[in-house]
Amino acid sequence: MEKRVNSSCYECNHVAEFRCTVCSKLTCGNHTLVRTVCPGCLGSQSRNYSIRQAYCEDVELLKELVLRFWGDLEQLMFGKRYIVTDAPALVAIYNNEILGFIFYTIFDEEAALIVALGVRPEYQGRGVGQALVKAVEEYARQEQKRQLLVVTSNDNIPALTFYQCQGFQLFEVVPDVIEEKLGGRVLGVNKIPIRDELRFRKALD
Repeated sequence: MEKRVNSSCYECNHVAEFRCTVCSKLTCGNHTLVRTVCPGCLGSQSRNYSIRQAYCEDVELLKELVLRFWGDLEQLMFGKRYIVTDAPALVAIYNNEILGFIFYTIFDEEAALIVALGVRPEYQGRGVGQALVKAVEEYARQEQKRQLLVVTSNDNIPALTFYQCQGFQLFEVVPDVIEEKLGGRVLGVNKIPIRDELRFRKALD
């Protein structure tokens, strides 16, 4: 994405910071997290990519991407703090470029946990996230786990939609825990205050 300021996002009236790499529409930070390639341009993008284990030489780029997405390497989930990049990871690769990543770990005797899932905005909408989740599901089955867990925040509408479409079910809400971690009120996607931890699980056959 090209950095751009002092213009309005095509989805809202916020200051635009980025330009779509396909059609050149301007987007603000909120809509960049949702999509930076507009729907009309997605069909022109190649869907050829492969999934592999992250290599040692991928770590620095993955740290950069995690910080770009969330601004912090530390995530609070199920009452425990995780350093995202300390967990094993899978990456989606196309032409030697990382399109997306998924960090995961064993949670307990019954479940594996998705620590973080991210797809670079310009590659969203190609099934990369779905493929990464399925790869971790297979890992969890091999480890004889019965469930796959994931956490998101109350404001993250794209993640709430995505995980439910992948077969995850909301089973618990922990009010205010993210707001406490952030040290106060912070606005998230579409100016929704980030407050609550939403816990999802998927039963593995």
